[in-house]
Amino acid sequence: MRFNPKLLIPVCLLSGAMLLASMTLIQQAPKEDEKAVNLKVLPKNISHKDLDRIMGQWASSLGVKCNFCHVRNEELKKTDFASDAKPEKLMARKMYLMAAKLNKKYFKAEKDSLNMMKLSSVNCYTCHRGVAHLEAATWPKRGGGPGAVPAGPGAQAGPGMGGAPSPDKKP
Repeated sequence: MRFNPKLLIPVCLLSGAMLLASMTLIQQAPKEDEKAVNLKVLPKNISHKDLDRIMGQWASSLGVKCNFCHVRNEELKKTDFASDAKPEKLMARKMYLMAAKLNKKYFKAEKDSLNMMKLSSVNCYTCHRGVAHLEAATWPKRGGGPGAVPAGPGAQAGPGMGGAPSPDKKP
């Protein structure tokens, strides 16, 4: 059997590239049997999929990325998720506990199968609305006609985020 050299070289290069790409993906993917470490407020038995989902919700609610709360380990050239070196991570824990306490006390919040508070009336987005530091936020003024945005903390939560209308607004 004879091989066409013009075809053999591209096929070998493509095969090598696919092999390298698959090896990279295998190394980066967290193993499901690996347990996350240094969890203080989230369940110890949480899956990586659920942990990523929750972290994604928190990050989008504050308009930030992972490095806002997590430090990078320069020796390993990757993010050190277990480290408590950044004060933002410690504040996130406190804020999560505060929201859970508010939901339990005022909104009769229930827990899901992971023992996490179900999406309820108070969550990160309720106050933050995509702004990491509330003191830097410039909230729109109340009123202003049709389609006006509710202003500041205590305003109605965004679409799909749960929440009740502000007490000063009639339904």
